[in-house]
Amino acid sequence: MSRAFNFCAGPATLPEPVLKQAQEEMLDWRGTGMSVMEMSHRSDEFVAIAETAEKDLRELAGISDDYAVLFMQGGASSQFSTIPLNLLGEKASADYINTGIWSKKAIAEAKRYGTVNVAASSEDSGFVTIPDQSAWRTSADAAYLHYTPNETIGGLEFDFVPDSGDVPLVADMSSTMLSRPVDVSRFGLIYAGAQKNIGPSGLVVVIIRKDLLGKARKETPTMMNYQVIADNASMYNTPATYSWYLAGLVFKWLKEQGGVEAMGEINYRKAKKLYDFIDDNDFYANPIEPRFRSWMNVPFTLADDALNGEFLKGADARGLLNLKGHRSVGGMRASIYNAMPEAGVDALIQYMSEFARERG
Repeated sequence: MSRAFNFCAGPATLPEPVLKQAQEEMLDWRGTGMSVMEMSHRSDEFVAIAETAEKDLRELAGISDDYAVLFMQGGASSQFSTIPLNLLGEKASADYINTGIWSKKAIAEAKRYGTVNVAASSEDSGFVTIPDQSAWRTSADAAYLHYTPNETIGGLEFDFVPDSGDVPLVADMSSTMLSRPVDVSRFGLIYAGAQKNIGPSGLVVVIIRKDLLGKARKETPTMMNYQVIADNASMYNTPATYSWYLAGLVFKWLKEQGGVEAMGEINYRKAKKLYDFIDDNDFYANPIEPRFRSWMNVPFTLADDALNGEFLKGADARGLLNLKGHRSVGGMRASIYNAMPEAGVDALIQYMSEFARERG
């Protein structure tokens, strides 16, 4: 059977070569007679898998030895609590930028542990733009400045890295990580749920500057203490071993594609092609200010919402899956992460063109 083009926002499509290698190694990883998911996480075999994955990620993202790389469980949402517990310390408050649903979730969770200063928000505009940084009301004594570079649900993305001065910059890069080059040295902490560009769900990668370790509040659960996780090479307890292994395969695949520089060029081209089609066709619309449109998540609406069901049914029949927009915003959404081939975007555009011609 042929594989569909899966536009799901997450768990997202994975590179086919990665899936094939995992299939080949499912019952017997390199002559061990075991699947990776059956291995002890403390075995020499799995430790080698884990260390290679970290090495490849450091190479891909340009992560220096000044940073610890943690492979944690719970997804990005678990970090909404973990971050303030570890970074607030003795500080009175932290700054947050509100640009969408995931920002709001992070803000709500951080308020459980301290004072949150919402330094800027685009909620009044319906989250279709990014507030100019000159108008942000940040605090010089904030413990950190948190923002969400790409709002997966709304399709709103920063086209700049905020200047946080001496305040550590914290970013939820779940939909951005490895999609293009990022200067890690500008951040105090980066976290990313795996199920977009890294691998399957169940894993979250945390990249934290080492001078920010060891600041966790005494009430921080052991499993949420970055220092503990770093001291134990992300193996204080049994980690999400199979997700970690698959992430390592994805890192190898990315290196074979030319790394994040090459992926950035491909992702820019894919997104531009789709947005150009939407803009040139009166039947479809995207609400986001063009400068801040997401490369990874492209929301769009039809001229008549009554046609949504028919559009989705026809898309499914063509193997164009999971195009329904998030329930909070409606419409459609095409998530075009690293593993979505350009042929998938071309197929979507062809279908959209035919549907508009027949129903417009």
